[in-house]
Amino acid sequence: MSDFFSDQALASITEHVLPGLWPLLLAFAVCMIAVPLAIRLSRRYGVVAQPGGRHAHANPTPVLGGLAMWIGFAMALLVFLPRDTQTLAVLVVSGLAMGLLIVDDRWSMPPVVKLGVQVGLALLAVAGFGIEIRFFSLPGGHLIQVGLLMTPVSVFWLVGMQNTVNFLDGADGLAAGVVAIVALILMLAAGQLKQPEVVQLSGALAGCCGGFLLFNFHPARIFMGDSGAHFLGMALGMISILGVAKVAVAFALAAPVLALALPIADTGWAILRRRRQGASVATPDRLHLHHRLQSFGLNPRQTCYVFYAASALLGALGLTLFGHGRILAVVVVAAAVLTSTVAADLLQHAGWRIPARWLRRLLAEPPPAR
Repeated sequence: MSDFFSDQALASITEHVLPGLWPLLLAFAVCMIAVPLAIRLSRRYGVVAQPGGRHAHANPTPVLGGLAMWIGFAMALLVFLPRDTQTLAVLVVSGLAMGLLIVDDRWSMPPVVKLGVQVGLALLAVAGFGIEIRFFSLPGGHLIQVGLLMTPVSVFWLVGMQNTVNFLDGADGLAAGVVAIVALILMLAAGQLKQPEVVQLSGALAGCCGGFLLFNFHPARIFMGDSGAHFLGMALGMISILGVAKVAVAFALAAPVLALALPIADTGWAILRRRRQGASVATPDRLHLHHRLQSFGLNPRQTCYVFYAASALLGALGLTLFGHGRILAVVVVAAAVLTSTVAADLLQHAGWRIPARWLRRLLAEPPPAR
């Protein structure tokens, strides 16, 4: 414990991670104020998700949460981040992702058009602003230059992040909570690499997710919609690229990839499953992992807890590569608490009983009255 709270550890956190706290708090506060306004705008202009079909909610629900999140995120960037190309790129491209996908929330884009928008946004970030994955780093200081594959690899990553968050957005509070955790993981990794701008960007992203969660956790008063999911996916993808663009660190993308391992795997399996069935990969269904967990008996809150615990645990494992080994122990304990809470709640509500007669002897259970 004394090693965990040593002067050196606390000084490192204060110097390299604390700068991300202020954008986090501002984005949280602004988003918290903007969400009620977004709810009013959604109802006024008919940007509302109707119940039925693959939607599990019972009442019409506003879906302009992405607008509120981007406003909080943008305000934090404008106040705390330097006015450079890097900040402008994240602000503009993520804003376009949010703005263009509002059309999909209101009128529903054809799948081909939607994919074209995703690829166009990714190309704008890569070719227009130079947000590129230039190399992969391996242990021992070995670098694998991407070379001619730089553009397609970067575009694939950004399109993949948009779809991963979009597919993850299937339960109240799920996508925003997982992205908030991944943003915090990125903030810690960037702090260790002494990248203050990435620390602040990650803090702002985590903050706007936190402010939105106040209204989106089950039962949700507002959804993020495709506009919010694509904003979060694009912002997360760009920030993770910026976090490794200037530093050759072994497995530099390990932290965000591991933190998102569960939704990435679910997205990959959804694509394979739909292709095997001869359906379009854009065809919606209720066979994602979060849907299966709810079919198993978990409610939306419990489903979120499972994903939160998995994301935090896997992300903390990735952070050990950046010298944050102590964090893994803390996250393991927190994940165990969440898991046991969900399990105990399930047992209580389902009325399950585990037969163990020997416990009666240990507990000195009195014999039944005659």
